Amino acid sequence: MQNKKTDCKFILCPVCGNKTHTMIREDTELKNFPLYCPKCKKETIINVRDMEITLAHSSICCERVVYLGFIAIEATV
Repeated sequence: MQNKKTDCKFILCPVCGNKTHTMIREDTELKNFPLYCPKCKKETIINVRDMEITLAHSSICCERVVYLGFIAIEATV
């Protein structure tokens, strides 16, 4: 059996750009993975395939109403 060396790298936070504690290899595949950044304390849902990291987008359109004083603004997320 031969051990093939695989490239590993840390995932960078898509919000602040700092290194997270999560590593991926060449054969890593993730779908809707909650990536947490210890620096900015944010959680981002990502997908990983072929060492390419993309942000996961929900197929369901959510609406929320944001109240600023007496004005209601409807936002589509």
